[in-house]
Amino acid sequence: MKRGPEPAGPVAHPGSVSVVICAYTQDRWADLVEAVRSIERQSVPALETIVVVDHEPELLSRVRRELPHVIALANEEQRGLSGARNTAVRRAGGAVIAFLDDDARADPDWLAQLLRGYTESDALGVGGSIEPDWLQGRPGWFPPEFDWVVGCSYRGLPETATNVRNLIGANMSFRREVFELIGGFNTDVGRVGTLPVGCEETEFCIRLRQQRPGAVTLLEQRARVQHRVPAGRSRWRYFRERCFAEGRSKAIVAQRLGADDALSTERSYVARTLPRGVARGVGDAVLRRDPAGIQRSLAIVAGLTMTAAGYVAGRAATAPGRPLARRA
Repeated sequence: MKRGPEPAGPVAHPGSVSVVICAYTQDRWADLVEAVRSIERQSVPALETIVVVDHEPELLSRVRRELPHVIALANEEQRGLSGARNTAVRRAGGAVIAFLDDDARADPDWLAQLLRGYTESDALGVGGSIEPDWLQGRPGWFPPEFDWVVGCSYRGLPETATNVRNLIGANMSFRREVFELIGGFNTDVGRVGTLPVGCEETEFCIRLRQQRPGAVTLLEQRARVQHRVPAGRSRWRYFRERCFAEGRSKAIVAQRLGADDALSTERSYVARTLPRGVARGVGDAVLRRDPAGIQRSLAIVAGLTMTAAGYVAGRAATAPGRPLARRA
Protein backbone atom coordinates (compact mmCIF):
# COMPACT_ATOMS: atom_id res chain seq x y z
CA MET A 1 0.00 0.00 0.00
CA LYS A 2 1.28 3.44 -0.88
CA ARG A 3 2.14 5.33 2.29
CA GLY A 4 3.20 8.71 0.98
CA PRO A 5 4.70 11.49 3.11
CA GLU A 6 4.04 11.68 6.83
CA PRO A 7 2.21 14.72 8.24
CA ALA A 8 4.54 17.69 8.47
CA GLY A 9 3.55 18.48 12.07
CA PRO A 10 1.85 21.64 13.37
CA VAL A 11 0.81 24.23 10.82
CA ALA A 12 0.87 27.48 12.73
CA HIS A 13 2.41 30.04 10.40
CA PRO A 14 -0.17 32.78 9.64
CA GLY A 15 0.56 32.73 5.92
CA SER A 16 0.43 28.98 5.44
CA VAL A 17 -3.11 28.61 4.02
CA SER A 18 -4.24 28.90 0.41
CA VAL A 19 -7.99 29.55 0.18
CA VAL A 20 -9.82 28.17 -2.87
CA ILE A 21 -13.19 29.45 -4.08
CA CYS A 22 -14.78 27.84 -7.16
CA ALA A 23 -17.34 29.74 -9.26
CA TYR A 24 -19.37 28.86 -12.35
CA THR A 25 -21.95 31.62 -12.99
CA GLN A 26 -22.21 35.41 -12.99
CA ASP A 27 -25.63 35.03 -11.36
CA ARG A 28 -23.77 34.63 -8.05
CA TRP A 29 -21.34 37.48 -8.58
CA ALA A 30 -22.41 39.39 -5.46
CA ASP A 31 -22.06 36.22 -3.41
CA LEU A 32 -18.59 35.57 -4.83
CA VAL A 33 -17.47 39.09 -3.93
CA GLU A 34 -18.74 38.61 -0.37
CA ALA A 35 -16.91 35.29 -0.10
CA VAL A 36 -13.65 36.94 -1.19
CA ARG A 37 -14.20 39.87 1.17
CA SER A 38 -14.72 37.48 4.07
CA ILE A 39 -11.25 36.03 3.42
CA GLU A 40 -9.74 39.52 3.37
CA ARG A 41 -11.20 40.13 6.85
CA GLN A 42 -9.62 37.07 8.47
CA SER A 43 -7.83 37.56 11.80
CA VAL A 44 -5.13 35.22 10.45
CA PRO A 45 -4.33 36.22 6.86
CA ALA A 46 -4.35 33.72 4.04
CA LEU A 47 -1.28 33.22 1.91
CA GLU A 48 -3.44 33.65 -1.19
CA THR A 49 -7.02 33.49 -2.41
CA ILE A 50 -7.54 31.45 -5.57
CA VAL A 51 -10.77 31.79 -7.58
CA VAL A 52 -11.30 29.03 -10.15
CA VAL A 53 -13.90 29.64 -12.83
CA ASP A 54 -15.59 26.59 -14.33
CA HIS A 55 -15.54 27.03 -18.11
CA GLU A 56 -17.19 30.49 -18.13
CA PRO A 57 -14.80 32.87 -19.96
CA GLU A 58 -16.86 36.01 -19.30
CA LEU A 59 -16.90 35.35 -15.58
CA LEU A 60 -13.17 34.67 -15.60
CA SER A 61 -12.55 38.01 -17.33
CA ARG A 62 -14.71 39.79 -14.77
CA VAL A 63 -12.86 38.20 -11.85
CA ARG A 64 -9.53 39.28 -13.30
CA ARG A 65 -10.84 42.77 -13.96
CA GLU A 66 -12.75 43.48 -10.73
CA LEU A 67 -10.92 41.26 -8.23
CA PRO A 68 -7.29 41.80 -9.29
CA HIS A 69 -5.93 40.87 -5.85
CA VAL A 70 -7.03 37.21 -6.18
CA ILE A 71 -5.42 34.54 -8.33
CA ALA A 72 -7.96 33.86 -11.07
CA LEU A 73 -7.75 30.52 -12.89
CA ALA A 74 -9.76 28.70 -15.51
CA ASN A 75 -10.74 25.10 -14.74
CA GLU A 76 -8.19 23.03 -16.66
CA GLU A 77 -10.15 19.80 -16.32
CA GLN A 78 -13.63 18.73 -17.38
CA ARG A 79 -16.54 20.82 -16.20
CA GLY A 80 -17.47 20.41 -12.55
CA LEU A 81 -16.51 21.27 -9.00
CA SER A 82 -14.01 18.43 -8.66
CA GLY A 83 -12.02 19.52 -11.70
CA ALA A 84 -12.05 23.15 -10.58
CA ARG A 85 -10.71 22.21 -7.16
CA ASN A 86 -7.98 20.07 -8.71
CA THR A 87 -6.91 23.00 -10.87
CA ALA A 88 -6.54 25.19 -7.76
CA VAL A 89 -4.59 22.54 -5.84
CA ARG A 90 -1.95 22.40 -8.56
CA ARG A 91 -1.43 26.17 -8.30
CA ALA A 92 -1.76 26.60 -4.52
CA GLY A 93 1.39 27.34 -2.52
CA GLY A 94 0.12 26.88 1.04
CA ALA A 95 0.96 24.09 3.46
CA VAL A 96 -2.81 23.84 3.96
CA ILE A 97 -5.41 24.24 1.21
CA ALA A 98 -8.83 25.41 2.40
CA PHE A 99 -12.05 25.39 0.38
CA LEU A 100 -14.95 27.85 0.65
CA ASP A 101 -18.06 27.89 -1.55
CA ASP A 102 -18.70 30.95 -3.70
CA ASP A 103 -22.03 31.52 -1.91
CA ALA A 104 -20.60 31.23 1.60
CA ARG A 105 -19.05 33.77 3.98
CA ALA A 106 -16.38 32.86 6.50
CA ASP A 107 -16.38 34.18 10.08
CA PRO A 108 -13.37 36.44 10.78
CA ASP A 109 -11.61 33.73 12.79
CA TRP A 110 -12.36 30.90 10.33
CA LEU A 111 -8.76 30.35 9.28
CA ALA A 112 -7.52 30.73 12.85
CA GLN A 113 -9.87 27.95 13.99
CA LEU A 114 -8.91 25.68 11.10
CA LEU A 115 -5.23 26.19 11.92
CA ARG A 116 -5.96 25.39 15.55
CA GLY A 117 -7.05 21.94 14.45
CA TYR A 118 -3.71 21.32 12.77
CA THR A 119 -1.69 22.86 15.59
CA GLU A 120 -3.36 20.81 18.31
CA SER A 121 -3.49 17.47 16.49
CA ASP A 122 -1.94 15.45 13.68
CA ALA A 123 -5.05 15.90 11.54
CA LEU A 124 -4.66 15.59 7.79
CA GLY A 125 -7.86 17.56 7.23
CA VAL A 126 -9.90 20.06 9.25
CA GLY A 127 -13.39 21.32 8.47
CA GLY A 128 -15.99 23.33 10.31
CA SER A 129 -19.61 24.27 10.80
CA ILE A 130 -21.75 25.50 7.90
CA GLU A 131 -24.75 27.52 9.03
CA PRO A 132 -27.64 28.10 6.59
CA ASP A 133 -28.56 31.67 5.71
CA TRP A 134 -32.13 31.26 4.43
CA LEU A 135 -32.71 34.22 2.13
CA GLN A 136 -36.51 33.94 2.41
CA GLY A 137 -36.68 32.36 5.85
CA ARG A 138 -36.42 28.73 6.83
CA PRO A 139 -39.51 26.76 5.71
CA GLY A 140 -41.35 25.31 8.68
CA TRP A 141 -41.47 21.88 7.07
CA PHE A 142 -37.70 21.63 6.46
CA PRO A 143 -36.12 19.31 9.07
CA PRO A 144 -32.69 20.30 10.47
CA GLU A 145 -31.65 16.67 10.08
CA PHE A 146 -31.65 17.29 6.32
CA ASP A 147 -29.72 20.56 6.18
CA TRP A 148 -27.11 18.65 4.18
CA VAL A 149 -29.58 19.02 1.31
CA VAL A 150 -28.64 22.72 1.13
CA GLY A 151 -24.92 22.06 1.71
CA CYS A 152 -24.91 22.84 5.43
CA SER A 153 -24.18 21.13 8.72
CA TYR A 154 -27.13 19.07 9.93
CA ARG A 155 -28.56 17.89 13.22
CA GLY A 156 -26.76 14.74 14.28
CA LEU A 157 -23.21 15.91 13.63
CA PRO A 158 -20.84 16.07 16.64
CA GLU A 159 -21.01 19.34 18.57
CA THR A 160 -17.38 19.24 19.74
CA ALA A 161 -14.12 18.70 17.85
CA THR A 162 -14.34 15.13 16.55
CA ASN A 163 -12.65 12.88 14.01
CA VAL A 164 -15.32 12.27 11.33
CA ARG A 165 -15.46 10.13 8.21
CA ASN A 166 -15.67 13.08 5.85
CA LEU A 167 -15.73 16.87 5.85
CA ILE A 168 -18.33 18.99 4.02
CA GLY A 169 -17.20 20.78 0.87
CA ALA A 170 -18.31 24.32 1.72
CA ASN A 171 -15.96 24.43 4.72
CA MET A 172 -13.00 22.06 4.59
CA SER A 173 -9.21 22.05 4.38
CA PHE A 174 -6.41 19.52 3.90
CA ARG A 175 -2.67 19.41 4.28
CA ARG A 176 -0.89 19.68 0.94
CA GLU A 177 0.65 16.22 1.34
CA VAL A 178 -2.81 14.65 1.26
CA PHE A 179 -3.05 15.49 -2.45
CA GLU A 180 0.46 14.15 -3.02
CA LEU A 181 -0.63 10.91 -1.36
CA ILE A 182 -3.99 10.18 -2.98
CA GLY A 183 -4.30 12.59 -5.89
CA GLY A 184 -7.16 15.01 -6.44
CA PHE A 185 -10.94 14.96 -6.29
CA ASN A 186 -12.63 12.34 -8.45
CA THR A 187 -14.29 13.98 -11.46
CA ASP A 188 -16.79 11.10 -11.79
CA VAL A 189 -18.59 12.41 -8.70
CA GLY A 190 -19.51 15.87 -7.48
CA ARG A 191 -21.49 18.90 -8.52
CA VAL A 192 -21.62 20.16 -12.09
CA GLY A 193 -23.25 23.58 -12.34
CA THR A 194 -26.69 23.51 -10.73
CA LEU A 195 -27.15 19.72 -10.80
CA PRO A 196 -28.06 18.72 -7.21
CA VAL A 197 -25.35 16.10 -6.79
CA GLY A 198 -22.40 15.71 -4.47
CA CYS A 199 -20.21 13.26 -2.53
CA GLU A 200 -16.89 14.36 -4.06
CA GLU A 201 -15.55 15.24 -0.60
CA THR A 202 -16.94 11.99 0.84
CA GLU A 203 -15.16 9.95 -1.82
CA PHE A 204 -11.96 11.94 -1.27
CA CYS A 205 -11.94 11.45 2.51
CA ILE A 206 -12.76 7.74 2.28
CA ARG A 207 -9.95 7.27 -0.22
CA LEU A 208 -7.62 9.05 2.19
CA ARG A 209 -8.58 6.72 5.05
CA GLN A 210 -8.18 3.66 2.89
CA GLN A 211 -4.66 4.66 1.86
CA ARG A 212 -3.71 6.03 5.28
CA PRO A 213 -5.50 3.95 7.96
CA GLY A 214 -5.99 5.97 11.10
CA ALA A 215 -5.96 9.32 9.27
CA VAL A 216 -7.74 12.07 11.19
CA THR A 217 -10.17 14.42 9.47
CA LEU A 218 -11.26 16.76 12.23
CA LEU A 219 -14.61 18.54 12.44
CA GLU A 220 -13.92 21.74 14.37
CA GLN A 221 -17.30 23.40 14.97
CA ARG A 222 -15.69 26.72 15.96
CA ALA A 223 -14.52 27.21 12.36
CA ARG A 224 -17.79 28.65 11.05
CA VAL A 225 -19.11 29.85 7.72
CA GLN A 226 -22.57 31.04 6.65
CA HIS A 227 -23.98 29.47 3.50
CA ARG A 228 -26.64 31.34 1.53
CA VAL A 229 -29.77 29.32 0.74
CA PRO A 230 -31.83 30.88 -2.07
CA ALA A 231 -35.56 30.37 -2.40
CA GLY A 232 -35.15 27.69 -5.05
CA ARG A 233 -33.34 25.41 -2.61
CA SER A 234 -35.99 25.73 0.06
CA ARG A 235 -38.71 24.15 -2.08
CA TRP A 236 -39.99 20.62 -1.95
CA ARG A 237 -38.92 19.86 -5.52
CA TYR A 238 -35.28 20.67 -4.81
CA PHE A 239 -35.42 18.68 -1.56
CA ARG A 240 -36.74 15.64 -3.40
CA GLU A 241 -34.26 15.88 -6.27
CA ARG A 242 -31.28 16.49 -4.00
CA CYS A 243 -32.12 13.46 -1.83
CA PHE A 244 -32.44 11.21 -4.87
CA ALA A 245 -29.17 12.54 -6.33
CA GLU A 246 -27.39 11.98 -3.01
CA GLY A 247 -28.47 8.35 -3.08
CA ARG A 248 -27.14 7.92 -6.62
CA SER A 249 -23.86 9.61 -5.69
CA LYS A 250 -23.45 7.34 -2.65
CA ALA A 251 -23.99 4.35 -4.94
CA ILE A 252 -21.09 5.47 -7.15
CA VAL A 253 -18.86 5.87 -4.09
CA ALA A 254 -19.92 2.44 -2.81
CA GLN A 255 -19.18 0.86 -6.18
CA ARG A 256 -15.71 2.39 -6.26
CA LEU A 257 -14.63 2.16 -2.63
CA GLY A 258 -16.92 -0.42 -1.00
CA ALA A 259 -20.31 -0.11 0.72
CA ASP A 260 -18.90 -0.56 4.22
CA ASP A 261 -16.90 2.67 4.04
CA ALA A 262 -19.35 4.52 1.82
CA LEU A 263 -22.27 3.97 4.22
CA SER A 264 -20.54 3.84 7.61
CA THR A 265 -21.82 7.23 8.77
CA GLU A 266 -25.21 6.85 7.11
CA ARG A 267 -26.06 3.72 9.14
CA SER A 268 -25.88 5.63 12.42
CA TYR A 269 -27.70 8.58 10.86
CA VAL A 270 -30.59 6.37 9.73
CA ALA A 271 -30.73 4.29 12.92
CA ARG A 272 -30.45 7.13 15.45
CA THR A 273 -30.67 10.67 14.10
CA LEU A 274 -33.70 10.25 11.83
CA PRO A 275 -35.97 8.36 14.29
CA ARG A 276 -35.24 11.04 16.88
CA GLY A 277 -36.11 13.69 14.32
CA VAL A 278 -39.43 12.04 13.52
CA ALA A 279 -40.25 11.79 17.22
CA ARG A 280 -39.21 15.40 17.77
CA GLY A 281 -41.49 16.62 15.01
CA VAL A 282 -44.45 14.72 16.42
CA GLY A 283 -43.65 16.04 19.88
CA ASP A 284 -43.48 19.62 18.59
CA ALA A 285 -46.90 19.18 16.99
CA VAL A 286 -48.51 17.68 20.09
CA LEU A 287 -46.78 19.44 22.95
CA ARG A 288 -45.91 22.78 21.40
CA ARG A 289 -48.90 23.02 19.08
CA ASP A 290 -46.57 23.50 16.11
CA PRO A 291 -48.48 22.28 13.03
CA ALA A 292 -45.26 22.18 11.00
CA GLY A 293 -43.89 19.50 13.34
CA ILE A 294 -45.82 16.77 11.54
CA GLN A 295 -44.63 18.18 8.23
CA ARG A 296 -41.01 17.90 9.37
CA SER A 297 -41.56 14.31 10.46
CA LEU A 298 -43.12 13.44 7.11
CA ALA A 299 -40.28 15.22 5.27
CA ILE A 300 -37.75 13.05 7.13
CA VAL A 301 -39.54 9.89 6.05
CA ALA A 302 -39.89 11.15 2.49
CA GLY A 303 -36.26 12.29 2.33
CA LEU A 304 -35.01 8.93 3.54
CA THR A 305 -37.24 7.15 1.02
CA MET A 306 -36.02 9.29 -1.89
CA THR A 307 -32.37 8.86 -0.89
CA ALA A 308 -32.79 5.09 -0.66
CA ALA A 309 -34.51 5.06 -4.05
CA GLY A 310 -31.61 7.01 -5.54
CA TYR A 311 -29.14 4.58 -4.04
CA VAL A 312 -30.98 1.59 -5.50
CA ALA A 313 -31.13 3.28 -8.91
CA GLY A 314 -27.46 4.17 -8.68
CA ARG A 315 -26.44 0.64 -7.76
CA ALA A 316 -28.34 -0.68 -10.76
CA ALA A 317 -26.63 1.85 -13.01
CA THR A 318 -23.17 0.97 -11.65
CA ALA A 319 -23.60 -2.80 -11.65
CA PRO A 320 -20.52 -4.80 -12.70
CA GLY A 321 -20.02 -4.67 -16.44
CA ARG A 322 -21.76 -1.30 -16.83
CA PRO A 323 -19.48 1.72 -17.29
CA LEU A 324 -19.89 4.75 -15.03
CA ALA A 325 -21.42 7.56 -17.05
CA ARG A 326 -20.07 11.06 -16.45
CA ARG A 327 -22.70 13.79 -16.31
CA ALA A 328 -22.50 16.38 -19.05
